[in-house]
Amino acid sequence: MAPVFLAAIAGLASGLTLVIGAAVAWFVNVPRWLVATIMAFGAGVLISALAFDLVEEATQTGSFTSAMTGFFTGAIVYVGLDLLLEKIGSRKKRARSKTASSGTGLGIALGSLLDGVPETAVQGLGLAATGSLSLAVVAAVIISNFPEGLSSTSDMKQNGRSAKYVFGIWGSIAVICMLSAVGGFALLGGASESTTSFVTAIAAGAILAMIADTMLPEAFAETKAFTGLIAVCGFFTGYALHVVGG
Repeated sequence: MAPVFLAAIAGLASGLTLVIGAAVAWFVNVPRWLVATIMAFGAGVLISALAFDLVEEATQTGSFTSAMTGFFTGAIVYVGLDLLLEKIGSRKKRARSKTASSGTGLGIALGSLLDGVPETAVQGLGLAATGSLSLAVVAAVIISNFPEGLSSTSDMKQNGRSAKYVFGIWGSIAVICMLSAVGGFALLGGASESTTSFVTAIAAGAILAMIADTMLPEAFAETKAFTGLIAVCGFFTGYALHVVGG
């Protein structure tokens, strides 16, 4: 199979996890604590993946300087966009208020895109850089997307959105996730080692900032002191996948 099609399949599969999470939330009343548990677990898996499959790879491909420059760039860009969404009222953190909505309509879509694009782009980036998909990275993105689809759809349903509207949004985001993975692959096609290192680390920095700003605070609002232990279990799973995949 051509690498670009492999990137497309991985990105689409990751995006469709949002749709599956949305479908579960639409037809089943899922307890908040369960969503939070999955989110904390997914955060741990993502931390393992970005540490052992992204930052390490970026450093080995280029240099410590190129990797760390990209790493901080990704974090700064993510936080800046996140603050912009909060300022216009499209994105609110559930951890700040037990009754706060995470936004409606376009706001939810923007927030999910902000989280999902770097997550899926790294699949294409990794494929271009190493010639193979990282099992740990793909699994981490799939696991982390499922609770996001659950929690966001629950909010949209409570705000009276129709099924056509909700699944139209998530279906569109799934397609964009696929294009993001393909774009990540195309971006590094034939690029220099320093560029590959820099771009790969950008995605890693954005993902770590997203974990700290969104996933762990939302999980902690429900799972409290157990959040750390659940995240450690996720990290263990991610690292095991890295070892097996390596």
